[in-house]
Amino acid sequence: MTKIRCIEELVQEFQEQRPIRGGSLIITIFGDAIAARGGTVWLGSLINLLEPLGLNQRLVRTSIFRLTKDNWLTSNQIGRRSYYSLTDSGRRRFESAFRRIYAELYPEWDGKWDMVLANQLDNELRKVLKKELEWQGFGNISPSIMAHPMADAQELSNTLQELCVQNEVIHMRAEMVGTQTSDALKQLVHECWNLQQLAEDYQQFLDRFRPILRALKATDELEPEQCFQLRTLLIHHYRRLLLRDPLLPEKLLPADWAGTSARVLCRNIYRLIYAKADQWLSETQETADGPLPEPAPRFYKRFGGL
Repeated sequence: MTKIRCIEELVQEFQEQRPIRGGSLIITIFGDAIAARGGTVWLGSLINLLEPLGLNQRLVRTSIFRLTKDNWLTSNQIGRRSYYSLTDSGRRRFESAFRRIYAELYPEWDGKWDMVLANQLDNELRKVLKKELEWQGFGNISPSIMAHPMADAQELSNTLQELCVQNEVIHMRAEMVGTQTSDALKQLVHECWNLQQLAEDYQQFLDRFRPILRALKATDELEPEQCFQLRTLLIHHYRRLLLRDPLLPEKLLPADWAGTSARVLCRNIYRLIYAKADQWLSETQETADGPLPEPAPRFYKRFGGL
């Protein structure tokens, strides 16, 4: 098995960035790999897994400590070994954050909008709500009105409850009258969401990963460790883009939207490497009961089916 040069370069780029955000990469690994395979891992094996990506033992321990403090992870001490698992709230947050990564490309849009009217809130609480809803893709129609054409109803409801504002804001659904793609609506979308910057970032993603897809297709035998490293960095880069993507319906997006090509590219690479990456996880990662369990059945539904 030969190493693919452009994947080595991708890993080297990540190793050389400063600062290396260990917590963010660990979230990617738990969300993409560990959560689907029981959700628990021995810290020692995780340290060994991360070292080739440029995270030394001290950085991993510090990052894990912070994730535990923030209630993403919980630890279980058995003898001298520490095993880290997702907390219940951590699991919910992982599932919420990663659901959009593996979802189908563009679900059918019914022309309806979710609107949140927050004019009853004081300025500070309105800012907090606005920030939370922006993470979910909402745009600002006016200072106290936020809207999204394909909001996750459960995620929105959970946010309103967590902030204890469900009785102080008005959540309504509005339906388009007439065409769903009028010039006025496209202008509103342009004003509410910064799609130009996002399109440029998606283009950088395409430029970085398209040569890797070509190299994968030209290689007969893929190395498991490289497949794991590529899968991790692929999802890591893509996840950071999706955090800023409002995931609007296709009808509201500019023609030749780079986000569409980026999703297809991510899916195609993932399908080629996921099995070998899981092989590396099975060989290197440990729980208190031995190797990681096999992936849960729903793992294979990612990207419309692996």
